[in-house]
Amino acid sequence: MNYEHDEDDDLGFGDEVEEIPHPTLPQTLEALQQGAATGLTALVHYGLSKLESDQIAELDTVWQRLDAEYRARVIQELVDTSETNFELDFRTLGLYAVEDDDAAVRAAAVELLWTDETLEGMRTLLNLAFEDDSSAVRAQAASALGKYILLGELDDLPETQTAACVDACFAMFHNEDEDIEVRRRALESLGNASRDGVNEAILEGYHSQERAFKIGALFAMGKSFDHEWSSMVQHELNSPDSEVRYEAARAAGEIGIEEAVPKLSRMVHEPDRDIQEVCIWALGEIGGKEVTRILQRLMDDPAYAIDEAMIESLEDALVSASMPGENLLLWDLVDEDPENDDPRGNASRWN
Repeated sequence: MNYEHDEDDDLGFGDEVEEIPHPTLPQTLEALQQGAATGLTALVHYGLSKLESDQIAELDTVWQRLDAEYRARVIQELVDTSETNFELDFRTLGLYAVEDDDAAVRAAAVELLWTDETLEGMRTLLNLAFEDDSSAVRAQAASALGKYILLGELDDLPETQTAACVDACFAMFHNEDEDIEVRRRALESLGNASRDGVNEAILEGYHSQERAFKIGALFAMGKSFDHEWSSMVQHELNSPDSEVRYEAARAAGEIGIEEAVPKLSRMVHEPDRDIQEVCIWALGEIGGKEVTRILQRLMDDPAYAIDEAMIESLEDALVSASMPGENLLLWDLVDEDPENDDPRGNASRWN
């Protein structure tokens, strides 16, 4: 919500606030070691943010003495923190931690690099996707490559270089000797690409006997923004498999399938909380007057009156639903070629 306010009102009564100094590395490392017993404090979160490369050697002397399970827990907590506090920057720590001896730490470190949009970060992920001993790390890296594919599509990075990510994902998906989860994540990342062969790969995954591939194909369909997939997505909204229904609902929202609105509005009442939330989100993405009425009725439903999280989701969806044509505007901004018949333009979405 946007509103005008005086700068002094941020703290209520114009009180002047002292800027909290950034913790020193020795302070951070001491708190990091204590955190194994007491839990991490904000001091560690801020102290490990925006590390300089020349501080890594000092960090390493302490980091290597920490238990592997604790190291993984630290990185995962920083992932969660970075998703709500955008002032924090763990890129240097992430690039350091992807070389950890423990696979769980490396996998979490790939997640920690979710804000990184550099070619150095891209090359790091490419190496992990092909060379890491752990299939869990390779799968996490394959998933993260989707971001770089999208950046290339949007011309935020040179497509001549990000094309390597598309090639890598094709190679991983078609490699029958690779772990299924790695292949699935590679397929999901391909949904961000407008390259020839992507739709064929999605169809192959969708018609596969492997459940993971069908789920990955639905995810990729949503990322493509392509209405070609509408009938398949709507069909899977009736799947007996809850995870398939979840991904179908998300794809319906990303593609903007208006015909799915009645089904999505009924799915909101399923007992599965994740499905409830994704259907509300999808309705908001589709938008329009009918969706707005549906969401308002849900807001007024006594069943949700004391469910603060659900009310917040409904409020967010109502805001989205009131902005019809948003995706079309995005395509207009991104796809400057009037002769391009691809309904995606060059646009996709990284999730």
